Amino acid sequence: MSRLVVIEGLDGAGKRTLSEGLTAALEETGARVGSLAFPRYGRSIHADLVREALHRGHGDLADSVYGMAMLYALDRSGAVGEIRDLLAANDVVLLDRYVASNAAYAAARLRQHADGEVVRWVWDLEVTRFALPRPDAHLLLRVSPEVAGQRAVQRAEADSARGRDAFESDDSLQQRCAAVYDELAETSWLAPWQVLDGVGGVDLPMLAKSLTS
Repeated sequence: MSRLVVIEGLDGAGKRTLSEGLTAALEETGARVGSLAFPRYGRSIHADLVREALHRGHGDLADSVYGMAMLYALDRSGAVGEIRDLLAANDVVLLDRYVASNAAYAAARLRQHADGEVVRWVWDLEVTRFALPRPDAHLLLRVSPEVAGQRAVQRAEADSARGRDAFESDDSLQQRCAAVYDELAETSWLAPWQVLDGVGGVDLPMLAKSLTS
């Protein structure tokens, strides 16, 4: 049976690096691995609207917590068929961000906790109404907001196409988001969570084994 595994964490936590390393480790065990990253920039009109809004396009759209959350959700809704195809063709499917990202960032922007109204709204929208495939596990790559911010700056300096957006450059938002992520993990929101050390390093072979056993 295939497993849907979500990698979550702050902007700059190292999710892409973890996804690439974990893919290689899983393939070493003989597992077939598929992957998908959200938002699907360049492939989804809703994702592209998100990026444009985060870089000050579309007037005050980025100021609307629910408006932005809806765009993120619509991007994922448009990928349901692709996710199901990946699950049918692979043993493990890794997602870089998923529903929990919407919950964590929306709650942080509204200064709510994981048990707040907007997190319930995200669940109702994406899980109940859009019927997104439910994950089997979350991997929370935990780093301090300060470390994540430094990495995001370094990434932007190294790659002009990945400049920091309005969320990444808001240090207080990142701090609140980290707290909500911890709350989601503690309550096993949507699926079980495993917290990983994003600074000290992750034992990829052991993690791969745990995901396929």
